[in-house]
Amino acid sequence: MMDPLDILTNMDKVFPYYQAIFSADEHRVVGYEALARFDNNGEVVSLGSFFYDQTIPEEYRNEVQKSIIVQVLEDAVESEEPYLLFFNQNPNLLMLDHGEELLSILRTYEEKGLSLSRIVMEITEHNFEGEIDHLQHLLLYYRTYGIKLAVDNIGKEGSNLDRIGLLQPDILKVDLHMLLKTSVPQSYRDVLYSLSMLAHKIGATLLYEDIESSFQLQYAWRNGGRYFQGFYLHKPERKRVEQGILKEKLKNQFEMFINHEKKKLRFLHELTNKIHRKVEDVLSKHKHYETYDELLAFMCEELDKMCFRMYVCDENGFQLSGNRLKREGEWIFQPEYLHKNWSWRPYFLENVMKMSLNQRGILSDLYSDIEVGETVRTFSFPLGQTQYLFIDLSYDYLYEKDALL
Repeated sequence: MMDPLDILTNMDKVFPYYQAIFSADEHRVVGYEALARFDNNGEVVSLGSFFYDQTIPEEYRNEVQKSIIVQVLEDAVESEEPYLLFFNQNPNLLMLDHGEELLSILRTYEEKGLSLSRIVMEITEHNFEGEIDHLQHLLLYYRTYGIKLAVDNIGKEGSNLDRIGLLQPDILKVDLHMLLKTSVPQSYRDVLYSLSMLAHKIGATLLYEDIESSFQLQYAWRNGGRYFQGFYLHKPERKRVEQGILKEKLKNQFEMFINHEKKKLRFLHELTNKIHRKVEDVLSKHKHYETYDELLAFMCEELDKMCFRMYVCDENGFQLSGNRLKREGEWIFQPEYLHKNWSWRPYFLENVMKMSLNQRGILSDLYSDIEVGETVRTFSFPLGQTQYLFIDLSYDYLYEKDALL
C-alpha cells in the first residue's frame, strides 16, 4: 500500500487511464471510464482504492479526484469526438459540499464548449453512508445540467434495488465477473435477469462490465446490454483509442451470436411443436378419461423420459388435479395440490390468455424451480376452453437438448 503523502507530494505523477466502452448498436467506442493512476518510479499503480480509504483525509482524496477530472476534461475539450466520459465518484465525498466544487469545475469546461450531456457520474450506491434522499436531490440537480448518472458494481455486492430505483439512473453497470467461475448458481443468473428487467422498467441503459471472455460478451448481448466494457474488449490505456478499433470484430461476433440465437429459437419452436403433437396423440389415444388425475397417469407413461411433474389448472390458476411427480424414477401422486392456486406466478395469466386465443401449447423460458431447486422449463397445453395442462420438463432432458439451456 502506497503512502498517501507520496501521492499528494507528487501530484504531477497522477494521471488518468482510459477504459473504452463499446456499443452494441454501432460496434464502436462510445465513451471512456476515467481511471486514476500514479507513476510510482516507473510502475503504473491504480488509485482505485485510494478514494475509499477512510484513513486518508477527505480533502486529500478530493484533491486527487479533482486532478484526474481536470486532466480528462482538458483532453475532451481539445478533441472533436463527442464521446461519453464516465467519472467514478465516492458519493460520501461528493456530499461533503453537496457537489458544488465538482459542478463548478464541470461548468467551467461547459463554457469552453464541452456539453455536460457527455458527462456520466458513476457511483457505487451501496457505499453511500448518508440519507439516500439527500443524494437523490443532488443527482436530480446535476441532471438539470444534462449530466447523466450510472450506478456501478451491480451484481458484485449487495446493491439495494429499492435505492437504485429511487435514484433513477440513466445507466446500470452490471458486473459479470461471477460468470467466469466453473459453476455459476442459477440464482446468480436469475439476479442478472432481474436487473435487466429493472433496467427496462426504469428506462435505464445496461452496461455490462468486467467482460473477460467471448462467453461473457455473448451473455451481455443476449441479456439486453447496450454498452460493454472489459479486458476482453480493451484494457485501460494512457491514451484514448480509435473509436472504430473493434468495429469489424464486434460485427462478426454479434453476427455469430445472432445466428446462434436464431438456431436456438428454431429448435425451441420445433420442440414446442413436437411436444404439442405428442400431447395431442396421448389425448387422441385416451379420449374417455374420467378424471384429470386419470389423464395425468396416461401422460406420465407416454412422456416419462422428458418430464418430472405435471398437473391441470383452470383459467384462473386453480388446480383441477393433484400433482404427478417423478421421484427416484417412480411417479407418485400428490393429492394435496388439488385446488391450489398459481395465478400469482409471473406470466401465468398472460400465458393462459395466449393459449386460449391460439389453442396451441407454449414452452416457458428457463427458470429455477422452487421445490426441486433445478433449472426447468414448463410446457403448457390447452385441454379445452378453460382447462390447461402443465408439464415441467426435467433438467436432465434439457441438458440432453443442449440448446434448451
